[in-house]
Amino acid sequence: MPSIDRLRDHAGQGASTVAAHRTRRRLRADQARQLADLLRRQLLTGGFPTGTLPHESALAADYRASRNTVRQALDLLRAEGLVERQPGVGTVVVARKYPHGLDRLMGLAETLREHGQVTNEVRTVGPAPAPALVAERLHVPPGADILFIERLRRLNGLPLSLDLTYIPLDIGTALLGADLRNTDVFRLLETITGQPLGHAEITLEAVTADAHSAAVLEAPRGTAVLMLERLTHLADGRPVDLEFIRFRGDRITMSGLLHRSL
Repeated sequence: MPSIDRLRDHAGQGASTVAAHRTRRRLRADQARQLADLLRRQLLTGGFPTGTLPHESALAADYRASRNTVRQALDLLRAEGLVERQPGVGTVVVARKYPHGLDRLMGLAETLREHGQVTNEVRTVGPAPAPALVAERLHVPPGADILFIERLRRLNGLPLSLDLTYIPLDIGTALLGADLRNTDVFRLLETITGQPLGHAEITLEAVTADAHSAAVLEAPRGTAVLMLERLTHLADGRPVDLEFIRFRGDRITMSGLLHRSL
């Protein structure tokens, strides 16, 4: 019978083999994720003008990756809804994301004017008591009425964002008769107040879409959406527009130009 020491040695060798296999799988997953990031960037910036990605063997050669790594990277992009595999054609681009800059204060229609028409479905508009946080951010008395607006915003007919907007009522009353369907609130605020917007404080994070948001945005329930919280001020410093905007993450990208300052 084999000695106890020999059995232990054999078990140890088996454990080493399993650990090595897991390490190889982990390394391949890491490489696939890295490759998916590079391919995603090309997808979103028109790097494949024909709409079809190169063959897996060509991608493997270009990126010095194995065919298995390339397939795993394409699987990741397919799970994101960016590409599909079509028999006899190859891997094709099936989705597009639109750029939203974070270094200029612009309304959505202004931001995406080169990509199509933005229309707004006004779901709710009217006075409402300001929640404590909203009152604090807009510098109005607690419980004072503000104008609340909920809009579903579409680009070329596709749901893009769900916007919840709070505006002080002395300014917001003039918005009740305005064309909120076809005009950015930013442009209307500048017309009503007679002065330009100055600056905005923004916070961007990923949140899970609740049942209502997912249904309105026509997105799978529980999907991640980009939440942009933005408090916009007039040029004189007065806060006039607090927004909570839920973007479909599969249709928008956020970008900006940052300068290093220590």
